[in-house]
Amino acid sequence: MILEIQGLRAVAAMLVVLFHARFISGGFIGVDIFYVISGYLITGLLLREIEKTGTVSFIKFFARRIKRLLPSSFFVLICTAIASFLILPSAARANLGRDVIAGALYISNYLFAFWQNDYQNLGATPSPIIHFWSLAVEEQFYLIWPFLLVAAYKFGGRRALFRIIAVITFISFCYSLYLTTHSPIWSFYILPTRAWELGIGALILWHPVKRHFLRAFGYLFVLALLGSSLLYSSGTAFPGWAATIPVLACAGIIRYANSLPKGISVPLSNRYIQWLGAVSYPAYLWHWPILVLAPQWLNHPLSIVQRVTGVLLTLLLADLTHRFIEQPLRFVKTAPRVIFSFAFMITLISVSLGSAIAISSPKVIASGLDLSTITQKPAIYADGCQLDKNQLKSGPCLYGDPQGKRTIVLFGDSHAAQWFPTLDLIAKSHKWKLVVLTKSSCPATSVSLPDIGAFRNTQCAIWRENSFLRIASLKPYAVLTSNFGHYAPPAAERNDTNWWRKGYILTMDRLKGLVSASGFAISIDDTPLPTQDIPSCLTSDRPELCFALPTKNVVFISQTSHINPTPWLCDRGTCPAIRNGIVVYRDTTHLSVGYAVYLVPDMTNALKSLGVL
Repeated sequence: MILEIQGLRAVAAMLVVLFHARFISGGFIGVDIFYVISGYLITGLLLREIEKTGTVSFIKFFARRIKRLLPSSFFVLICTAIASFLILPSAARANLGRDVIAGALYISNYLFAFWQNDYQNLGATPSPIIHFWSLAVEEQFYLIWPFLLVAAYKFGGRRALFRIIAVITFISFCYSLYLTTHSPIWSFYILPTRAWELGIGALILWHPVKRHFLRAFGYLFVLALLGSSLLYSSGTAFPGWAATIPVLACAGIIRYANSLPKGISVPLSNRYIQWLGAVSYPAYLWHWPILVLAPQWLNHPLSIVQRVTGVLLTLLLADLTHRFIEQPLRFVKTAPRVIFSFAFMITLISVSLGSAIAISSPKVIASGLDLSTITQKPAIYADGCQLDKNQLKSGPCLYGDPQGKRTIVLFGDSHAAQWFPTLDLIAKSHKWKLVVLTKSSCPATSVSLPDIGAFRNTQCAIWRENSFLRIASLKPYAVLTSNFGHYAPPAAERNDTNWWRKGYILTMDRLKGLVSASGFAISIDDTPLPTQDIPSCLTSDRPELCFALPTKNVVFISQTSHINPTPWLCDRGTCPAIRNGIVVYRDTTHLSVGYAVYLVPDMTNALKSLGVL
C-alpha cells in the first residue's frame, strides 16, 4: 500500500465526518476522493491480473470484495437499524425499514434519488441510513467494472482498454454536467454521473510519471482539496464542474505520490494519519448514525462539545470495528462458496429486519386517530398541481366549481397549498372557480433565496413570473397568497424583516394590478411552527412535546388585506397538536387536511370581514 494513498483515505474520511458534524461546509468532497482512490486501486488490481492471466477470476474478485466490505457495513447497518428503532418515534419506522432494506440490497442511491432525499439539503430528521448511497455506487461499480475491463482488453489489449475507459469517463462527465443542472438530486446519487470520478482514478494508470515533476504542484493539489472543502457548501451545484477540482487534485496526488514534497508526504505518512486511513471505512459507516440519532435521543440539536464527542465516538467505534471485524475476517482463508453463502445470509437477515421494522410502524396515534389519514396531503399533490423541483409552470389546476362565474387563485408555496382543502370547499359552496398556482419551497413573495442542495432560486423566479402571467390572463376576483414564514435570506441580507417586507410589497402591489376592478389581493399569514414532527411526536411517549409556537409575521402594510390564522390554532400562546379531537399538523410545518377542512367556517368569516363574501 502506498502510504500517501492511505493518508488520502484518512483525509477523505475526516472531511466527510467534519462536514456532517457541521465544522466545514464542503467536506462532502471526501466521497469523491474515495471514488478516485477506488478507481485507481481496483482498476490496477484487475489490470495486473488480466495482463498476467488474460482474464479475471470473477469469483475470487467478488469474494475479496465481500470479505473486505460487507462484514463491517452489515454490522453497522444492523446496529443502526436497532438503535433507530429504539430512539426514533414509532411513526418513522415505515421509512426506516424501507431505508434498511435499500441499504442492505445496495440500491439505496437510486431509491434515495427517487424518494427525493436531497443529500445537500436534508430535513430536520434525515435517514440514519442515507450515507449508504455512496457504498451502493461503489458496489455497482464493482459488479460492472471487471467484466468491462476483460471484454475491452480481449478486444484490443491495453490500448483499447485505455480508450474505452476514457470514452466512458468523458460520457459520464458530460452526463454529470447535464444532470447537475436539470436534475441535481439524481446527478448526486447515481453511478452514471459518478463513474467519471472512478474513471479518472483508473486513467491515472496510463499517465506517465514525469521525471522532472514540479514539486510545487503537490502543494497546489493539497490547496485545491482544502479550498474545495472550505469554500464549497450546500449551495454548490454538485458534482458537475465543481467536482473536477477535488477529483483532479486527488488524481494528481496519487499519480505523483512518490515525488511529493516532504511537507505533504511526511504528514500523509504519519502513523496517526495511517491509522486513520486504516479505519476510514468503518469511520464513514459509524459517523452518520451517531450524528443523526444523538440529537433525537437528547431531544435537542447537538452543541459544539457534543459534536466533538460524536466525532471521537466515531473514531473509537471505527477502531473497534477495524480490530475485531475487518481485520480478523479479511485474512481468514475461506472458500468462495462459504463467503457467498455468508453474504446471502446477512443480506437476508438485514432485509428481514428492515421488513419487520416497517411492519411494526403504528397505524394509529395515541389518541386512536388513523396515522395514514393524518399524514395525507391535499389532493393537488397527487394531481400534479403542487409543483416540485425543476417544474416551472403550473398546469390548468382548476378546482372549486369549474362552471363558476368568478375565479379565485391560490398562490404560493406549500404553506399556501395547505389551505387548498379549505378554499376548495368555500369555492364550491359559492360557485367559484379555484385555480391553484403553488410550488414547494417557492414563496409568492418576491425574494431571492440562497441556493441549497438541489434547490435553485432561479427556478422560483421563473415559476413566479409564469404565475403572474397566468393571473394576469385570468383577471381573478381574488388572489390569496401564503408562504412559509421562516425562510433564511441570502448571506448578503443584513435585515431579515426588511428583506422579506420588500419582496412582500413587490408581490402584493403587482397582484393588486392583476385582479379584476373590484377584486382582492389577500395574504394569509403563516401558521404557527411546530417544535416536532407532530404525527411522530404523538406516537411517542412524550406527548407534552407536541405543540407549535406562534409565528412572528412581518409588519404588514396598512393598505394590504391579510388574514391571521393563529387564533384558530392557539389559545393564550399555546398551540396544541390536537384541537377538538383533530390533529392540527400532518408533519413538521403543514396543516393536516382534516384541520384545514375544520377551519372552513373561520376562513369564511375572515373573507366576509374583508368584503370578499
